[in-house]
Formats: sequence, C-alpha cells, structure tokens
Amino acid sequence: MQPPITVGTVLQNRYRIIQILGQGGFGRTYLAEDQRRFNELCALKELIPATTVASDWEKAQELFGREATILYQIEHPQVPKFRERFEQEQRLFLVEDYVAGKSYRTLLSERQAIGQTFTETEVLQLLRSLLPVLEHIHSRGIIHRDISPENIILRDSDGKPVLIDFGVVKELATRLQSPNSTAPVTTVGKLGYSPSEQMQAGQAYPNSDLYALAVTAIVLLTGKEPSELFDENQLTWNWQRWVSVNPQFAQVLNRMLHRIPSDRYQSAANVAQALQSLDRPSISSPELSNLQTMAVGRRLDPIPPVTPNKSTPVIPPSRSSSILDSPLAIGAIGSAVVILAGLGSWALVSSIRSQSKSPGDEAPPQSFPSPVVSGGTTFSPTPTSTTDQPVISSKRLVIKPDSTTIVEDTLKANQVIQYTFFGEEGAKLTTFINQSNGVLLTILDANQQPIDNRTQQVTSYTGLLPASGRYTIQLTLVPEITESYYSLNVALENPIAPTPTQTPIPTEPLTPTPTFPEISTPIPTPIETPTQFPTFGGENNNLPNDSTLDSVPDPNSSP
Repeated sequence: MQPPITVGTVLQNRYRIIQILGQGGFGRTYLAEDQRRFNELCALKELIPATTVASDWEKAQELFGREATILYQIEHPQVPKFRERFEQEQRLFLVEDYVAGKSYRTLLSERQAIGQTFTETEVLQLLRSLLPVLEHIHSRGIIHRDISPENIILRDSDGKPVLIDFGVVKELATRLQSPNSTAPVTTVGKLGYSPSEQMQAGQAYPNSDLYALAVTAIVLLTGKEPSELFDENQLTWNWQRWVSVNPQFAQVLNRMLHRIPSDRYQSAANVAQALQSLDRPSISSPELSNLQTMAVGRRLDPIPPVTPNKSTPVIPPSRSSSILDSPLAIGAIGSAVVILAGLGSWALVSSIRSQSKSPGDEAPPQSFPSPVVSGGTTFSPTPTSTTDQPVISSKRLVIKPDSTTIVEDTLKANQVIQYTFFGEEGAKLTTFINQSNGVLLTILDANQQPIDNRTQQVTSYTGLLPASGRYTIQLTLVPEITESYYSLNVALENPIAPTPTQTPIPTEPLTPTPTFPEISTPIPTPIETPTQFPTFGGENNNLPNDSTLDSVPDPNSSP
C-alpha cells in the first residue's frame, strides 16, 4: 500500500490535505480544503488498487469511472454530494461534501456513559427521517449496503441525520484489488447489521437496507450490540427483553428484521405507511353483548283521516288505542297491500311482454345485465381501471459499428419504451442517458432478463455481452416524475477476431548483378530465346520456391 499523503499537500492544484479522517484496508479518507471554493471543507476518499500492471490499472480506471457515475446520481440533502473523481500518481480519489457532526455510535456511547440510551420517540423520529432518503436512492437502483450507527451522522447545522459511506464505495475498493476478477463480492456489509443474503451470497435488495436500519434502531434502543440481541440457534432477534416499546412499533421493527427477504417490507414507503398508524388513536371495538338495545326509528303515529275535513272517526275518540289495535283494520290494510302488489306486478309483466312483441320497436341489446331489484339498492358496475397497466412501445435500434447511435424522445409516466438490437458474444456495449430527469435504463437479454445485476434501473452501463442474440434496452421513469425528455446514446464494439501470428520466412539475398565495362565495338543482337527462370511462389519474386523452403532453417530454433 502506498504511504499516506502528507498534510499540507495540494492535489490537482485545488485540494489541500488537512488531516486523515480514517484508514482501512482498501484506502483512506482525508479532510481537505477546496481552494477554488473559498477553502470549503470536503472529504477525499482514496481508493488504492492492489496492482500496478498496465492492463489491470486500465481495468481499475474503467471500474472506478463507472461506479463513480452511479454515486454522482444521488441528489438528496441528507446524503453527502459526490462532487468529482480524479486520478493522480496512480491514486484514485472521490471528492464529496464534508458533514460536520457526530455519528450515532458516538452519541450512543455518550449516553451509555451516563446510563441512558435513545428513547422510543427519538428512534421513531430517526426512522421517519431516513426512510425518504432510502426511498430516493432505491428509486435510482442504488442500495446503501452498509447502514449502521457509525454511518449515520447527526449534522450540526440542522440536526438532521445524514447517510454516509455507501457500501458501493467499499465494494469498489474491494473490486479494485482484483479488477479482472468476475467473482461476486460477498464481504460488503457490516457483520451483525447486514442480512444473511448480503453477507453470504453478496445479494442486496432494497429491503436489505431496511433490515440494517431496523438493527440500528434496536441497538440504539437497547444499547446492546447485535451479537447480544440475536439468537444464532433459533435465528431470531430477542431485543424486546431489554426494552419496552409500543407493540405496534415493535411489530413494524420485527417485520423489518425478518430473516426471509420476501417476508419483510418491500420498500421504504411501505415502512413509512406502517409507522403512520402509530399516530392514530386506537378505538376499541365495543362488546355488542353488553349494549342495551335501543329503538332508533321514529315512533309510529296514528294514521290521520283520509278526508281533509273532520268527520266521525271510525274508532270512537273515547278509546285511546291505536288503529293497529283493531284486527279488522290490520286485515284491511294487508288485503290492500296484497291487491296493490298484484296489480303492480301484472302491469309490469304486461308492459314488458307488449314491448317485446311490438315489431320494429326492439330495444338495442345491452352490454351488461341490468336486473330490477325492488326494495333494495341498485349498484352500478365498477369500471375496470387500465391506468395501472404500463403502455409498452418497442422500437428496433440499428447500431452502426464503431459509432454512437443517439435516440431522442420523451418518456411519460405509465409508459415503457424498449429498444431492441442484435449483439454478438463478447461485444462491448456502452450506453448512457443524457439530458433527462428521472429516466432509467435496464438491459435485458433474449429471455427478457437483466444481463447483469448492474444493468437494472441505472443511467449508464459499459460491459461485454454474454452471448449472441437479441437484446433490449428498456427505459422507465422514476415514480415521482410524470414526463421527461431524454437522449439515449448507444455504442457497440464488435469483438475483434484474433489475428493468427505468421512465422516470418527468411529470404535468400539476391546475387548482385556484375557490372561490365563499356565496349565500344558494337555487339550483335542475340536471337531472343525463352529464358528459363527458377519458379518462385506467388507473385512476390522475392520469395523462394518450395524446394528452397525445405532447406531454410527454422527461425524459432536455436542457432
């Protein structure tokens, strides 16, 4: 490993080193002043490749540039902005904003010194502040991979938590040790905080970050390390024995901590929505068996007389009972209801039959049944929504060899544009998106599967095609963008067949032609006869014939 840079050194005629902030196996982090921005503080991350071989160094430079482009996509006030990358004296540097503040690991140690930890309210506020950050980076296909109390800074300026030290930087540093290796990196992550699929298989998903965030939350709540809270025999988290929290909050954390990725929340937005229920007051369901039955309708008043003028009532006024107390009245009312119902039904059936028998007056056929329900509620059919189905447009892309094809268009929400092309195995594909806001690309093979885990929802890609066949560049918009203009650049370099090495064939030096003195006596012109020349191979008269080749010594043999 190269020695650290001396304090006071100025890099790129711009960044003056102030001190070393940290050092690991793959590089160092320096605090520097940006002399072109009024000596503003910034952080320089030095990534040290393990090789100085020319071919490996070129591969490391290519890898460094590609991964730095991914980091540059992040635009969030709670993530340090990656400013630029540069190379100097075979050292690779990333420049990012410096965050002044204390890490949550330092804050937890300070509280533990006085016998305290973080409260439930503080941890809940931390989650609500970081979930939008994770939603932002996940929407751009970036996963942090290394969330822990050490990598969350409480910023002094506004008191907001800031995510630092993305795992992609650590992965980049790891790959720079062996730039030509194709083996997956399985060590990126922090032991105890990262889930098993990340530590063992090198696979990271958006809910892998949610898992690490939940581990960070229970560490801050309990003051215990993950090894003290996780039962390796049962593969369960036993953190609730150390702290008591709202049962609903505990339920959310436990789901984030689930061992199986598919059983966790699938996005940061899902977790935020689950946490919103903690603010709603819980309303207990009443015990119906203990409630007193009460009449909620209005009291049935006596039926007034039919005629407007006052006449002798059927029931003597001296009797204070209701009309319903008379059996004759009830019978009369029932008979009238039955007769009216029968007449109404007969009239309805007759009307329908007469309409169906009238020639030339047939109603147009209905596209859906409309039953007549008497005494009930008529429900209108629910229209089928088609807004959730994306509109897919496929276009053929003709890529000329050794040139860049540029396609410009506008992509709208709920729309997917696919550009298909044919590529040969080993061809180098370079594609990126310019002048866009929220347009992401995914490269699919003939089976409509991503050709690489680095080709999903990104803005640029450079790599070799794994097989000959048809490929698709799929363009989509991030959820919060409704429409965006884009410029898609695609270049395809076909693999160059290796040129066979030809063994040089030595040639015999030609015998110089003797020079004769000039003769003043005229020489008679000889009779032209065919001259016999030795036969040479091909049109090149400098090559010996086949018989001569047999006697030529092998140039590769030792003298």
